[in-house]
Amino acid sequence: MAIPAAAMGPSALGQSGPGSMAPWCSVTSGPTRYVLGMQELFRGHSKTREFPAHSAKVHSVAWSCDGRRLASGSFDKTASVFLLEKDRLVKENNYRGHGDSVDQLCWHPSNPDLFVTASGDKTIRIWDVRTTKCIATVNTKGENINICWSPDGQTIAVGNKDDVVTFIDAKTHRSKAEEQFKFEVNEISWNNDNNMFFLTNGNGCINILSYPELKPVQSINAHPSNCICIKFDPTGKYFATGSADALVSLWDVDELVCVRCFSRLDWPVRTLSFSHDGKMLASASEDHFIDIAEVETGDKLWEVQCESPTFTVAWHPKRPLLAFACDDKDGKYDSSREAGTVKLAM
Repeated sequence: MAIPAAAMGPSALGQSGPGSMAPWCSVTSGPTRYVLGMQELFRGHSKTREFPAHSAKVHSVAWSCDGRRLASGSFDKTASVFLLEKDRLVKENNYRGHGDSVDQLCWHPSNPDLFVTASGDKTIRIWDVRTTKCIATVNTKGENINICWSPDGQTIAVGNKDDVVTFIDAKTHRSKAEEQFKFEVNEISWNNDNNMFFLTNGNGCINILSYPELKPVQSINAHPSNCICIKFDPTGKYFATGSADALVSLWDVDELVCVRCFSRLDWPVRTLSFSHDGKMLASASEDHFIDIAEVETGDKLWEVQCESPTFTVAWHPKRPLLAFACDDKDGKYDSSREAGTVKLAM
């Protein structure tokens, strides 16, 4: 059964402590001019701001395609949308209607007014920020934990805890296809060309299906343990996966080969995000920092300090601004801290 990344701890992911470098991974060394320049920029400007968003843990953050808004989904059953004003987030609206936790959300790839939420209440909901209303509720068969919108904007894919992925027509809001998988499905994504569909699974594999045929194309043994998350870079050159082995692996989209690994995290990698230009990769875990790496070399650019595990990260689509959310309230940490905040770094 698939487990939402936000609910995963080390024990849930089959790991009880720091990870180790896999033998097939290598990292290049020697800082480039870009690395030195970005390190200098982060040193001079790096700061983190917190913004109250929810009454419970935030599971997902995502930027609209134009970068004007940030949406967040929470354990408190709501979604929130903020307007970005310079380096500040101003709460615009709260979106209520789900009967269970909002585990993941995403925006329409080209319409900055629409976003969709996936919930454990066995529905997905499509929202329009212009009306602040739910414009469609689609019933699904299981408790939904992950969701993505196809690059052409025509289809929404949603995965549930029973490893069923449902493909929903974004205009008619009807199911177009449904696939039951025999392995634990963690995160799902189309490639940028919209002709392949990728799934990460509990066996450490990346499964690739043709789209829209949904025929198996390839299964890649990517990691020795649970493969949790996957992200494609905006340029279409690479995709990255994060695993319970604490490694992030970078893959060539065309060759489907691992070209690089990032190994500075010690705990299962829960969340990934590429910067708008594809040059930086943010990755986060139980570690109390977010690793910022240069994609082409693997060099460390910066780390964003956190006081608790990080569930979700998202680079702004046009500038070096990182949104993220942490496990604010947990018995192991400072229980006086307000839960449900979203944060901006840089």
